[in-house]
Amino acid sequence: MKTTPFDICTDLAPTPFDECHCRLGVSLQEAGLPWRPHVGCFVYDPVRHIQVPSPFPNRIYFILNLGHFLRLLGTVEDIRKRLIWLPTWHQARLLCQQFELADDTVSKLWREGKVMRAGDELLAIYELLLKALKNSK
Repeated sequence: MKTTPFDICTDLAPTPFDECHCRLGVSLQEAGLPWRPHVGCFVYDPVRHIQVPSPFPNRIYFILNLGHFLRLLGTVEDIRKRLIWLPTWHQARLLCQQFELADDTVSKLWREGKVMRAGDELLAIYELLLKALKNSK
């Protein structure tokens, strides 16, 4: 079966991941964000370890079948080292709970009267997580 690639001009993006999200994802990984690759994770492949074309813009992949990624990259640890996890909004909010970032801290992002474009709120949560990671060291 021939795959139909995502068309950035006509298709609505299922995720807000752009270059800013990818850069912050790299910073989160470098700061030690804990992650165990599993089904349901979006990942960024900046070094092009995966030779198969990405179905999403910006070399973003979705782990639908972990076995497929294991065949391409080796072990779960190899996946973790080679790819950058881009937590979804829900995953990022769960991480906020794990890092004991109070719900009111996160909700202030929306109450400050800022107009947020699609994806901006996830960037703001990534920045909160990055700050929490740096403060935990």
